[in-house]
Amino acid sequence: MAFLIEHSNNKIKASLKISGSKSESNRLLILKHLFKNIEIENLSDSDDTNILKNILKEPSDKINVHHAGTAMRFLTAFFSIQENKYHEISGSERMHNRPIKILVDALNYLGADIRYINKIGFPPIKIIGKKINKFSVSLDSNISSQYISALLLIAPSLEKGLRINLKGKIISKSYIKMTLALLEKIGANNSFRNNKITVNPIKNSKPIIYKIESDWSSLSYFYSIVALSKNSTLRISNYYSNSIQGDINLIDIYNNLGVISTFEKNTLNLKKDTNYKLPKKVILDLNDNPDLAQTIAVSCFGLGLPCDLYGLKTLKIKETDRLLALEKELNKLGGNILVTNDSLHLKKSKEFKSNICIETYDDHRMAMAFAPLGIIKPIIINDPEVISKSFPTYWQALKKLNFKISEYNSN
Repeated sequence: MAFLIEHSNNKIKASLKISGSKSESNRLLILKHLFKNIEIENLSDSDDTNILKNILKEPSDKINVHHAGTAMRFLTAFFSIQENKYHEISGSERMHNRPIKILVDALNYLGADIRYINKIGFPPIKIIGKKINKFSVSLDSNISSQYISALLLIAPSLEKGLRINLKGKIISKSYIKMTLALLEKIGANNSFRNNKITVNPIKNSKPIIYKIESDWSSLSYFYSIVALSKNSTLRISNYYSNSIQGDINLIDIYNNLGVISTFEKNTLNLKKDTNYKLPKKVILDLNDNPDLAQTIAVSCFGLGLPCDLYGLKTLKIKETDRLLALEKELNKLGGNILVTNDSLHLKKSKEFKSNICIETYDDHRMAMAFAPLGIIKPIIINDPEVISKSFPTYWQALKKLNFKISEYNSN
């Protein structure tokens, strides 16, 4: 199946509400099952979060996380400390090619018993839960911050807490800080100085009701829509000016692309600055916000702007190799793009072809990042259902913005 995405007048005025942050939701679900007195409000409605929630609610010996990479990593740590319990965790074919060795090595060093079923360093894995007695571990921090967050989430439940020594350049530091902020809110004191993180154990946890802020990563597509439009205003809730989500950096990034952001209590107002003069080129280091790369690259293409995006090493081990996927699909539209192992370089576009079919590669962000181009010219998104991984109501949200979305048959 494919969707044809188009818009009639390139102008939008609307209000939206976006589901709770997937990143916050997944972390809090783990914490809720370690410390039973946490209540969660505004949980994400994403597939990833529902998979994790259902597994934690009724865990079986053999678990399939499908495409949910966060669930794979967080559950590996969670089940490693469930004493004397056996679990096997598998996933999709792509999941079995996404590395997990750094996390497994760290947990086994601490005293866990995790083994590979097929290929060393990759899922599927089998776990026999053990009591962890060691207090300190070192691991590489230049591949994925989720390895670190997985360890941090179990840290306050360990008898001595945990000290983590990070080696190398830290990838997606904002997500580590988000995890630590959530630990602080449930009563786990912690510190993050230089490359050392310390989390103290929670002896007596207190009841807490936590309302999750809406998802800033999902918001990126609406920033893109406003930037690509002629004159648009959006009101979107629930967002906080003091957000713990690192993707709040969208405010500064898209301010440079002509989008004005203002807060009104817990509502974020986005407005196209029709008098704004765009920069000659966009240059960004997205080491802390790699999930925004696809959206920003597509925005720049639609605006006819060249861009250089750096700090994208993790994109190669996501749902697909996102750098290669971006290169293929933007070139199909008429773009001129070069990618390396950790960067993307887009030249100023000389043409923008309409009615081009964009492949999504089982990657939710490919579908959602390219769809906003429909406000300028008709675009076709193949396998549009992939969006359910993080934002299942995305297409309904676009319809509220007067996008015309229809099933497309190439035959």
